[in-house]
Amino acid sequence: MFSALLTVHITAGVICLITGLISMLSKKRKGRHTWSGEVYHASFVIIFLTSVTMALMHWEESAYLFYIGFFSYSFAIIGYLAVKRKWRNWLLYYISGMLGSYIAVITAVLVVNAQKIGFLQGVPILLVWFLPTIVGSPLIALVNRKYALKKASASS
Repeated sequence: MFSALLTVHITAGVICLITGLISMLSKKRKGRHTWSGEVYHASFVIIFLTSVTMALMHWEESAYLFYIGFFSYSFAIIGYLAVKRKWRNWLLYYISGMLGSYIAVITAVLVVNAQKIGFLQGVPILLVWFLPTIVGSPLIALVNRKYALKKASASS
């Protein structure tokens, strides 16, 4: 059962990586952006459910993954709900949540595969854990600033 869950988990992760990238690179309007975003979120739900289930199955060695699963999915659900419910300042929450969740997926891929990725071999694992956040957080701030400036100039 564990290997089947792991296969589903990895497949959903690959789908997240691809559809997240498609969504980021697409024009921000209905169509490709919204379709890929829906698939991204659905795949992230699968990642979340399989990670929590696998952590529960191997609690002694994987308890920390249970909490990481909840933490990572919290970004995706905040971004998803912000756009669906049009919260006040929804765009800020949407961008931060969705890009934050994408950083979580990239972090998971890098941490699991660090020893197989040439340029990461020999890099301290703690740095591998934090590198996507170190690189991605300023990018999230730039994207938020870009859209805040667009919104400000549109309302002027």
